[in-house]
Amino acid sequence: MKENMLVMNKKNFLGAVCVAVAFAAVTTACGDGTTRSTGLEFSRNMYDPIAYNPDQPNNNFKNKQTAQTPPDGTNPIGFERFGSEYENTVEDYTRAGAELTNPLEATKENLAQGEHLFIANCAVCHGKEGKGDGSITKDRQVTDSRGTRKLENFPPPPSYAISSGANSSRGGAMADLTAGKIYHTIYYGLNTMGSHASQLNPEERWKVVMYVQELQKK
Repeated sequence: MKENMLVMNKKNFLGAVCVAVAFAAVTTACGDGTTRSTGLEFSRNMYDPIAYNPDQPNNNFKNKQTAQTPPDGTNPIGFERFGSEYENTVEDYTRAGAELTNPLEATKENLAQGEHLFIANCAVCHGKEGKGDGSITKDRQVTDSRGTRKLENFPPPPSYAISSGANSSRGGAMADLTAGKIYHTIYYGLNTMGSHASQLNPEERWKVVMYVQELQKK
């Protein structure tokens, strides 16, 4: 009899604890309906920023603003002036060709990275050696649930190689394109070639330019 009563008391105790926990969870979660409080928060320092937000007042500066005007002559991180200095015109294409030179040193490492970037981003049209024989310029077909059908061929771009004697659509031999003209074309695109400004950052573009100018020598 005593054992049965102990078991019943334990069950009653556990039941009371469960009810109390459930009641506490419901009441703390619901709130009083007059505030937007979500109750207790865990580890606020895990997601509260330590730094000031740009639009927050900041007593560390005289004007009490967090976002400050950059000093004259400085560039924000990741900002490039090319797009504001050279427009997508034939005139600025020619001007870029005359004014710009590759700022990177012609090292084996830079050239190897330029080759990798060219193959990954450009070879599908230009071909691995820049001869204009990329995979999408050739006959291709695909087979799926609808059967087998031919894919559209893209017109082959002119070869960079000096041996081919190919001319640019803007005049002059492809082998004579300057670094600035190649960079301008990568940035803005030309004819069926779209802009690669979003695919390649400035340093990567110059590495591709470096590799293209190696292809021009063949």
